[in-house]
This record gives sequence, structure tokens and C-alpha cells, in this order.
Amino acid sequence: MTYKILLPQEIMQEGREYLESRGYELITGSGMEEEDIIRDIPDCDGIIVRLSKMSDRVFEAAKKLKVVARHGAGYDTVDLDSAKRHGVTVLNAPIANSMSVAELAIFYMLHCSRNFRLVEEKMLEDYYWAKLRTPKVELDGKTVGLVGVGNIGSRVAIKALHGFNMKVIAYDPYKTQDQVPEGVELTNDFDRIFKESDFVSLHCPTTAETTDFVGEKQFSLMKPTAYFINTARGKLVDEKALYHALSTHTIAGAGVDVLKKEPFDPADPIFALSNIVIGPHIGAATKEATDRASLHSAIGIDEVLSGKKPSWPVPGF
Repeated sequence: MTYKILLPQEIMQEGREYLESRGYELITGSGMEEEDIIRDIPDCDGIIVRLSKMSDRVFEAAKKLKVVARHGAGYDTVDLDSAKRHGVTVLNAPIANSMSVAELAIFYMLHCSRNFRLVEEKMLEDYYWAKLRTPKVELDGKTVGLVGVGNIGSRVAIKALHGFNMKVIAYDPYKTQDQVPEGVELTNDFDRIFKESDFVSLHCPTTAETTDFVGEKQFSLMKPTAYFINTARGKLVDEKALYHALSTHTIAGAGVDVLKKEPFDPADPIFALSNIVIGPHIGAATKEATDRASLHSAIGIDEVLSGKKPSWPVPGF
């Protein structure tokens, strides 16, 4: 029997070749929206999901589906309860993009530290004001507070420690001190991360526990010279509180790769601020990360359909 794998969006050649060489039939989807997948999925045994959402309606339509592979680390776009009810295994690719996202977190720290958004805005209007009057700081010797020390957070910690001579403190209730990189101080005091850090960087998934768990209180604890970095998920942050903290200069600035609404709303007032840099969720968009995610997704699909223990199951599967 030939297993059919639905691809609502294209995957990289490494992943295609891995599956095709093992006899899988790859089905090019008619689109990435919910109705497209519902139309395409009834006869498919597996699916590799990039931007598409796997809703309960999709699982209801997927009568033969056995495995969903998320083409990346996050899995908040998959209805996990529905997957369990329908007996579908859900996988992700937690280490595929960790280097790329970690590099981007450092990029946002550097961008913020040199106040580059404001520098760019002002340098043609007043060169010397942009050069000399905009506040700028080094990363060297500063404290970075990490929320989450998994694959990505650990890489950020190592880069901060050894690349920029930073002090690293971290909050992660699922880690012990011996499970985090050497040199990282693990704390069970969530508020301490915000009180002591010059840069706060989020590296955790969206769950019921973490949705909007960074808000007005946390921003009020931060130093007025501190910066907030989010390369994880927009749902982690109360965006009205972030806007208020930035517009009132409660904090110095922010670098975010994610917002709650993606694609972005051009009318969102946060885009008018000069002390924030925003990227369109590009943390995992490097060639290397995309290649790895395609390959790891393909490996996961094959493991499940071959009856093997999957390397990267989503927690609970």
C-alpha cells in the first residue's frame, strides 16, 4: 500500500526526496486554507503543515489521517485535543529552526541596543542627531533574562554568554539547574527576570498557562533602560500593555518577530512607534532552517507510518 502525504504548501527538496525514495506519494494541495485542506485530505495518511491550521473540522474530514508533522517548532495551530480524539499522532521539528531563531533573538538585541529604528528614521533628517543624540548601549556585561531554556533558549544563552560576555538568568519551571547551559543561573522567581534584566527574551510555547502571561505587571517591573524581545509567539504577550510600555517609555524598546495577528494589520498603532523593531515571523525562514524542518518533518512522517517510535512527538503524543 502506498501512503499519501498531503503538502498544503511546498516543502524543500531534502524532505521530498526522503519521502519519495521510501515510496510515499506526495499530494500537492490545492491551497493552504481550511476549506482547501478539508477538500484535499480525505484520502491522505499524513500531512506536513507549514502555515495551515489543523482545526477540528479538518480532523473530522481526514478519515484516513494517521500523522500530522508541523514544519517547525510551534504547534499552536494544531487542535491537539481533536488530534487525540481522532487517533492522529502530532509531531513537530523542535531542533530544526533553533539556531536560526536564536540568531534572530541576538539580532533583535543588537538592533535595540543601537536604537537602530530611530537612527534610521532620523539620519537623513539630522545626521549628527542620529549619530550622537540617540541612546545606544553595548551588550557586553549586560544581563539577559530568558523565559524558557529549551532548544532555542539554550542557544541564545550560549551566544550571550560566550559571544557577548553577558550575564544570563533564566526562568523555566520544566528545567533543573543541571539541564541548562553552564553559566546560566536558573531562578524560580518569574518577576526577577523582568526586574533585573537589561534584555528579556521569550522562548516558550503558547499554552493556556502562557497566553498573555507577559503584561502590564511585567513591563512595570522592567528597568526604563531595558528591552523586550519576543521571537516565540505573539499570544504570549498582552499587546496593549506592550504598546503602553513603549509609548510611555516605561521600557526603552522592543524587538518582536511575532504579533497576535499575522499577517499584520497595517493600522495597528504599534507600527507607528520608533522604539520597536518588528519582523514578519522570520525566525525560522532561513534556508538552513527550512531545509532541516522539511527533512525532519519527512523523517517523522516515515517513523510513524513505519511503526517506529517518532523522534519528535509533540508533548502528550
